[in-house]
Amino acid sequence: MALLQGFEEINMSVPTGKAVMTVTDSVVRFNKATAADLGYPAYVKILINDKTRQIALQACNAKSSNAVKFSKPEGKQSTSVNIKEAAVLEALHKYFELPQAPEGEVAYKSVSGTVHAEEKVIVFNIDAAISGTMKKRGRKKNA
Repeated sequence: MALLQGFEEINMSVPTGKAVMTVTDSVVRFNKATAADLGYPAYVKILINDKTRQIALQACNAKSSNAVKFSKPEGKQSTSVNIKEAAVLEALHKYFELPQAPEGEVAYKSVSGTVHAEEKVIVFNIDAAISGTMKKRGRKKNA
């Protein structure tokens, strides 16, 4: 097979995009690519390394200690994954100081993750987070 020496096959798996975590005052949101990169796990563990200032998301099962409900099965997860658990929000807010947002907007911090597919883990570097504001989602309140 000297004729094909040096050639590489084209990877036919669809690229999922970048795994992104967004933290606001009321929710931690992971984009759909994050769920896809982890294999759409029903539960994850959220781990924090205080020394390296990193957050890891690890796929697990429902019986794992500190498991957090995460994704629907592949094909059913049509949007981002929102986690509103008070314990998770409290732990992450220690690392993500949110700026004041103008009226009608929400402040956030967003960070891309590094995927470790073999271990079913995604690592987010806290210090790489960017700040911003976005319009509030949901129904408008009557004035």
